[in-house]
Amino acid sequence: MAKRTASAKKQARASVRRTQRNRAVRSEVKTKVVKARRTLTESPVAESERYALALDAIRALDRAAAKGVLHPNNAARRKARLTRQLVKVSGA
Repeated sequence: MAKRTASAKKQARASVRRTQRNRAVRSEVKTKVVKARRTLTESPVAESERYALALDAIRALDRAAAKGVLHPNNAARRKARLTRQLVKVSGA
């Protein structure tokens, strides 16, 4: 933790809070993307469930980018990869 000024100490506390919040958001995004990818690779899964989970993951990526947890280009790249995989599996 910071040693000197009160503002440095306050900034260090705020940094810890932000880190925890960002870690939770990043973990949620990662979980949703993994679930969506898993439904795309596993065989018997309903098409509607695939789309729902992919859409959920895309929403989570957008939200994380909007909050500043992920860089917008990083979120866009991950969404593009997920969408490309979804289109490939659906046979369109």
